[in-house]
Amino acid sequence: MGLRGVIAAALVAALASCGAPGPAPRAGNTAAMPDVAMRLPTSVPTPPRRSNAEMGRDYLDLVFMLESGREVPVLTRYEGRVTVSLEGTVPQTTRRDLADLLARLRSEAGIDIREVPEAGTIRVISLPRKTMQNYVPTAACFVAPNVSGWRDYLSARRSERVDWASLRARGPAAIFIPSDTAPQEVRDCLHEELAQALGPLNDLYRLSDTIFNDDNFHGTLTGFDMLMLRLHYAPELRNGMTRPEAALSVPRAIQRLNPRGGPAGALPMQYSDTTPRRFTDDIVAALGGRRDTGRRSAAADATGLAVAMGWQDNRTAFALYSLGRLSLSDNPPEAVGALAEAAGIWDSLGARIQVAHVDLYIAGLALQTDALAEAVALADRSLPVAKAHGNAALVSSLLAMKAAALARMGDADGAGRLRLDSAGWARYGFGSQAAQRMADIAELLPEATPQTRR
Repeated sequence: MGLRGVIAAALVAALASCGAPGPAPRAGNTAAMPDVAMRLPTSVPTPPRRSNAEMGRDYLDLVFMLESGREVPVLTRYEGRVTVSLEGTVPQTTRRDLADLLARLRSEAGIDIREVPEAGTIRVISLPRKTMQNYVPTAACFVAPNVSGWRDYLSARRSERVDWASLRARGPAAIFIPSDTAPQEVRDCLHEELAQALGPLNDLYRLSDTIFNDDNFHGTLTGFDMLMLRLHYAPELRNGMTRPEAALSVPRAIQRLNPRGGPAGALPMQYSDTTPRRFTDDIVAALGGRRDTGRRSAAADATGLAVAMGWQDNRTAFALYSLGRLSLSDNPPEAVGALAEAAGIWDSLGARIQVAHVDLYIAGLALQTDALAEAVALADRSLPVAKAHGNAALVSSLLAMKAAALARMGDADGAGRLRLDSAGWARYGFGSQAAQRMADIAELLPEATPQTRR
């Protein structure tokens, strides 16, 4: 069964015996964060592990379809050097993160891309989150083609000028990111939106090893993503190719770029993703809005659909994960079961960062049932994964979880060192919300007995 399975089974039994937990108490006020140096985590990308036949199909589905389901008639990319500029209120962390990203794109994807002081081909524009969400309420950040700034975007946003499917080549583009959010979120926006500005336009829920997926587990470009970008700019491909034309050229190009992936063979001439629109709509509903607006029922419907379709990939795992998260307050045994099942699928896919997120939730439940050693074991196992993926928010949360467990076990010194360590990661991962997040984790107290529960 493995450590996680044993802990999950024990938690189900403990939670069933004491009833459903209520909400964790919130801090009346939060202590100031220690004055520690902010850490800038560096992710360690793993090379793509799947066959070229699979990844060639993924590439075509990512390039020749939009998230809305509309077909993209032809492949588009930049020709020659690409320049990037930062505009607006830009913190130093963003400048460092952009420099690191551009260096990776040059070395790993082979793209000739450089930062310039002003008016780049791609302009990264920082502005207040509220300003963005007044017009694009569901987007944390986004990229638009053929615009030079915010006012230009507002004047063009309902026109064909900003329609990706109408492009015949890539040209000027603007990435809009919030200026008042955590440094990690800004970094993640840079990776995702710059990758879209350069290459694939679609997101696929079936994929677990990519940033081209709206589940947001990967904040930085993966080995698979860099392969997709290298492939997009391969000499075997060109601007204006249709999908059937690209399907004939991709096998040769991807085998040259990734020889260990084997031959790609014949690739599908048509869009090959079998995900029904209903599943995507359910996941969007489960991820957004208030808890009392049907989020859990949407996650349950997505899970039922995934099981009925017979999927054993990221779609089923993510639906189960969403259902588990949304069931934590009302039905903890069901939540633990769904989370453990999701982790089992992700384990089989080698999706380590997803499993680390599951471990965080199960560790939280372990704290609430006073299973302190189990909480420590889960945190210890997932911390190296979170660090390797550069996820400072997750690192900070796992450290704070372990610190809370050690404090209750009587190791005050060890808990204090971990809290200080956690704070350094939290300032990058959570920004201004760091102190509150750490206080919330510290207050994951053991649940009351059934007699005192409301």
